[in-house]
Amino acid sequence: MGDNAQFLVPKGDYKELIAFQKAECIYDLTCYFIEHYLPKNGDRTVDQMKQAARSGKQNIAEGNEAGTTSMETCIKLMNVAKASLKELQEDYEDYLRNHGMQIWNVNSQQCKNARQWCKEHLKSEDYIRMCELRDDITIANIALILIHQTDFLLRKLLEKLQKDFLENGGIREKMSVARRDWREQNGMGFLNGKK
Repeated sequence: MGDNAQFLVPKGDYKELIAFQKAECIYDLTCYFIEHYLPKNGDRTVDQMKQAARSGKQNIAEGNEAGTTSMETCIKLMNVAKASLKELQEDYEDYLRNHGMQIWNVNSQQCKNARQWCKEHLKSEDYIRMCELRDDITIANIALILIHQTDFLLRKLLEKLQKDFLENGGIREKMSVARRDWREQNGMGFLNGKK
């Protein structure tokens, strides 16, 4: 079979995506933050933050897997991941504001150092160890940095998906091309109006 016959092309292991790895760190860091700094009296913020963090992670995984058969579903789920992380960002910003704590200035040395550290660390256990030595203002600001970095990676991923769709089409187009090529290679081109 020719290259066109391969229309079911797996997107690869979602766990290898840096966006997923960062989203997993965000989820675990958020669980730690909730456990240590938010009230346990049924405050809806707890559930909302946990669900937003989970949705960010899970939709990257699901979107990547769905991309094998539906570019539309893949793009939609990656956008859901972005939106969920944006919701989580708002929750962290609300926490800092409501507790009279500062969101780090993007140009501050503290923020620059933390951004570099977050770029270099992609494992949840690194963040949990870091949390054990830091206060809530630091943890919330690091969560915000991770969210911004993941949002950037998801934007780049969505741009790549859009480019791929424009250049190669969706699954239906690929299936039609693969079927036509198979018929031609197997002497059945006459079914397509060819002699």
